[in-house]
Order: sequence, then C-alpha cells, then structure tokens
Amino acid sequence: MKKIFLSLAVLSSVMVFSQEITLDKIYSGYYRGKGISGIASLKNGENYVVIEPTGIAKYSYKTSQKEGNVVDGRFESYIFSDDESKILLLKESEPIYRHSFLGKFDVKDLKSGKIINLNNGNFVQEPTFSPDGTKVAFIAENNLYYQDINSGKITQITSDGKKNHILNGLADWVYEEEFGHAKLYEWTKNSDAIVFVKSDETEVPEMYIPIYGKQLYPSEMRFKYPKAGEKNSVVSAQLFRLDSGKTTPLNLSAFKNYYIPNVYKTAKADEIILITSARTQNASDVLKVNTKTGNVQKLFTETDEKWVDTDNVTLEFLDDNSFIWGSERDGNRHLYWYDQNGKLKKQITKGNWEVTDYYGYNPKTKEVLIQTTEKGSINKVVSKVNIQNGKSTLISNSEGNNRASFSGNYNYFIETSSTAAKPFTYVLKDGNGKTIKELQNNNELLQKLQADNMVTKEFFTVPNEAGDQMNAWMLKPKDFNPSKKYPLFMFQYSGPGSQSVSNSWDAGNGLWFNHLVQKGYIVVCVDGRGTGYKGTKYKKSTYLNLGKYEIEDQIAAAKWFGKQSYIDKSRIGIFGWSYGGYMASLALTKGADVFKAGIAVAPVTNWRYYDTVYTERFLRTPQENPKGYDENSPTEYANLLKGNFLLIHGTADDNVHFQNSMEFAEALIQNKKQFEFMAYPDKNHGIFGGQTRPQLYQKMTDFILENL
Repeated sequence: MKKIFLSLAVLSSVMVFSQEITLDKIYSGYYRGKGISGIASLKNGENYVVIEPTGIAKYSYKTSQKEGNVVDGRFESYIFSDDESKILLLKESEPIYRHSFLGKFDVKDLKSGKIINLNNGNFVQEPTFSPDGTKVAFIAENNLYYQDINSGKITQITSDGKKNHILNGLADWVYEEEFGHAKLYEWTKNSDAIVFVKSDETEVPEMYIPIYGKQLYPSEMRFKYPKAGEKNSVVSAQLFRLDSGKTTPLNLSAFKNYYIPNVYKTAKADEIILITSARTQNASDVLKVNTKTGNVQKLFTETDEKWVDTDNVTLEFLDDNSFIWGSERDGNRHLYWYDQNGKLKKQITKGNWEVTDYYGYNPKTKEVLIQTTEKGSINKVVSKVNIQNGKSTLISNSEGNNRASFSGNYNYFIETSSTAAKPFTYVLKDGNGKTIKELQNNNELLQKLQADNMVTKEFFTVPNEAGDQMNAWMLKPKDFNPSKKYPLFMFQYSGPGSQSVSNSWDAGNGLWFNHLVQKGYIVVCVDGRGTGYKGTKYKKSTYLNLGKYEIEDQIAAAKWFGKQSYIDKSRIGIFGWSYGGYMASLALTKGADVFKAGIAVAPVTNWRYYDTVYTERFLRTPQENPKGYDENSPTEYANLLKGNFLLIHGTADDNVHFQNSMEFAEALIQNKKQFEFMAYPDKNHGIFGGQTRPQLYQKMTDFILENL
C-alpha cells in the first residue's frame, strides 16, 4: 500500500483533538511501525547483514554492533554468491504479478570493487549466481541466459521465448500465483549445467482486461489465464550443459508430469530434483535427474486421497544426500527423513500439532530448526529437534507468532515476534534461545495506540454443527457493558489452509477494526472448517465442496453470537476480501435470514471463473464435479438476498477477475435486488494506489454506519 503523508500541522491537530483511532491516522502513516529489512546471515556465522537507507549493513552477532556497510547505496534487495565474494544488487524494479518483477541489477566484486551491469543494464527476471560464483543466470523476455562475471560475456541458452507463448525457466501466471514462485530453473552444484522448465502456453485461453487510464481509447492487458477445466501450459523439463552449449529435453513420460512446480539442486555435483504432479494434485513424484547422463529416477511418490500441498514443499538435502521432506500423511504436517535413494528412514516430528516452517539443519547437533503450532493452533513457536532421537527444545517465546533468522552456524538467531496485543519486536538470541539483546521494538507505536484507546483481541472457541470447536477472536468496546446490546461485525477469509484467528499482530485490517469498535460495534472473526493449522481432517473437510461447509460455519457462528446477551442478533454484518468476499456473498444470500449487511471485496462468485491449479486442487474440474461448482456459487442464490449488500471490485484484477462481480451483479439485477456496487478503475486485486485505500475504507465505514 502506498503511504500517504499528512503535514505536521494536520498530524498535530489530529493528535490534539482526537484520542481515538481514526481513518486519517491509519492512512497518514501516524501508526507506522518499525522493522528490520533483509536480515541474512553471512556464512561465517558471526555476522549478519540488513538493508538500511545507506547500504547493505554488516553487524556482529556477538556484540550486535554495526561493523560498516558491505556495499554503500540504496538497494531494494541483494543476493550473495555462495563464497560471498560477490553480491547481486537490485537497483530498480517494476512489479508484474504477485511474485514476479522486472529488475535492473548490478554485480559487485567485493574483493576488487569491480561493478558490472547485469544484461547491460536492461531489465531481467530471476537472476541467480552459479554456485562457483563466476556466472549469473537470468531471464529476459522469456528466454534464459547466463553472463560471465569476469568477461561480461552473455550467452543465450534459449531463443524461442515469446510473450503469451513460450516461457523458459519462468513460471506462467497460474504457476506463479498458486505454486508460489516465479523461478523455474536451477544450477547444478558444480555449476556446469542448468535444468529448467519450458512452458508452452500457446493453447491456454487468453484473458484480456481493459485499462482505462486517461486514454481516448482504452488499452488492453492480455495474458494467459487457464480457468478451471481449461487447458494449462504444456510443460517439459530441459537440461542445458555449459560445456556443449546444448539443451536436451528430459524424458518424464514414465512419471507424473502434468505439472512441474519445483526444481532443486542436491548436495551432489551432478544432480537436480524435480517435483512433478498429476493434474488432480493428489500425487507428486520426487524425481532425481543425473545431469551428466540425463537419466531420471523416481525417489518416491507423495500421495493423498484428497490433495497434496504442491504449493508448500519442504525439501532439504543433507551432506550425505539423505533428505528431509514435509508431509501431511499422518493427519498433521510433519517432517520425514529419507535416504539418498528415496527410502524412508524415519518420521522426525510427531504430535497433534503442525510444522509450519522449516529453517534448516545443523549438522553439528543433528537438529532441524522449525516453526510449529505445538503451543496451540493460534500460536507459532520456534524449536530445534534432533533427527536421531526426536528430542525437541523450544527456543522462542511460547506464545504469539515467532519467526527466526538463523546464523550460518546456528549459534545465533534473530527472533521476530508479535502477539495480538503487542507489535513486532526483533530480538537477538543464542542458539539455545537465550536473549542477547533486543534489536528493535515498537513500543512507541504501542504507546500511541494505547493513548488512542486501542482494544485487544480476546481468543476463545465457537461450536459448529459438526461438533468442532472453531477458533475465534473478539474485539469489544473499551467501555463494554454486558447488559447492553451491540451490533456485530464479522470478518473472515475462510480459504483452504488459511488462518485469520492468530495470536499475532494484525498489520492489515486490525486498526480499522479498532476504529469500528470505537464506533460502537463488536468485531469478531471465526476460522471454520477448511482453515489451517488444526490438522488435515479439519482443513480438507471441504474437499469437492468449496463454500458449503465454510458458509454453514459462518452462519452457525453468527447464530451462536446472536444468542449471547450482549449481541443484537438483528444487526449482524459480515465482511471479506477475495475468498472472504465469496463467503460474504454467500452469507447475504444463503444466510440472508441471519445477516443484515455484508461487504464483499473482489469476490469469486463462480469457481468456473477461477484458475485451474487452485480450484481443481480442491474441486477437481467442472467436468468431473459440476455440482461442486454450481451448488456453492452465490449467483445461484441471488434471489435470496435480503440485507444491505456492498459489492466492490477493481476493474484490472488479474487474479479474481472483475467478471465475477459483473456476473453476480447481473444475477442480482435480474432478481430485482437492490445493492451497492463500487468499481475501482484500473486497480488490481489489492485495490490500492494514491488515495484509493483511504477512499475505500471510508466508503466501507460509511456503509456499515448507515446499514448496520
């Protein structure tokens, strides 16, 4: 979100005359927090670097003192070569989709001071050092290249790249959005070969979006977008050897090869790992490629009767080429240890909790460093677990949301922590979790919020009709009176594997919710069936029926709240964005007798209009499961709308297309239903830029005040 600054005079007047959380304060930057950007350890394990306004700064773990800048200047990001003798510096970028961007990069030799412009200073995508640090591979206009750092010579690996047709080493729209990354190539450890994915999207149907701007005639944004049941890119794995300069396709015909979401290098010089998947995404092959011979061997297949999380892969190869793998096969996400041939050695972590992040393996202590929910599903903590005896040691705070950035030797880590009541702190700790020094806090922000009468979340559970206890939070007015009746405003997202009820600082809508509380509302959030971190049975209960159980749970929660003595059951509203907008649309139709008002921002209103990878993972194709698509679409229930409904969408949304809201609007119109509709010209799924967010949140606030 673009920050909007007020003059000092305006800020001071807000501070003097209003001891409350106002929209002006939220969007003026008055509540801006402090952080530490770009934390990474150097390989010596004794120093770490961060991005500062003056350059890439170097600090000592032992003393926590700054030891100067590795590089002077202002940079957006950086990447070190493996031996840390060179650094790749991002000077300028232009976003494309969620993860992808065009960037201008410099490579600096930290010993000689020599600087070269990558690709002669032109834009590139996904640059990566070769492991020996002598070359940088990159993608330009859908073709793969590498540049020799010493001579500056650029070698073109592919030449058939073409927008909306062929991509080399680069994810297409749906791969990037749903598998979570744009890069689809990898160097071998000995730097003599690159394995990459070629995507032919020629037959993928094309989406076009009008861009209005201030032009006499609108221009068009055109890109390949495979909607559920439609053709995807035809992908193939390619091996390029630097010595011969030749590219050869790898034969994956004996394996699942519809999707190739991931490419990894191993501890061995001439090996690459490919993760491949069937279209159904309920089975993934882990394949080992010999980059000398081109031979491909299957290590094992991960299967699930519903789906494998192809967008959440944990894989690390140890020095003996055994590897660690993440799987949900026992009902929770845990780690498993395989030998180099793909034979399971043992399950490393066990318990009625989940591994939510993986940080690395310490060969000296035989321990993996992980983030888990072992202290409750709304908390995330950091632990180390011995892979041989299973001994686990908690090394972070035991409550809240805790993340770690470890030193190269695992003797130190920087813990980033927050709770629902306390914004982010950055604390330097030793490898056993002992605090060395607090590096950064947000006490000043907290004091401002407390002075403006911020309230904090109360956590509890709410029952659904299936007998589950659903995680929930509530924000109540500071002068809450249990004998008074309050209007209720519900927020949710509800998408598969998501989590909105978390003991963490809410840097998204948290301040706006406080603003509404100060206007006299109680605000709540409930994570119903389909959401994450409570085991796979709960998460995958919505399989083949997206929307059905999620909306049943939101309706059940609203009814439960309506029975509480302090809630006015005739004044219950609901809000959501994206998947949450889908839920809000269903709430005002299927749940019309319960909800008085609703706001749906950028909603999916028909899963037939959403992309293949995401939608088919949970619903299969429309051809296989038409009922799963149609029976849970709010357009099918437009005739049931009763309450006050505000529909909002950006016209240039490349993710959830404006088409969704247009179809739902037409269904409401043909059923003679009155509603409010706000379109944001040329805005994408995030709906931001300039004064857009302040205007949007003022509009939603006014709608709530007038209709709930």
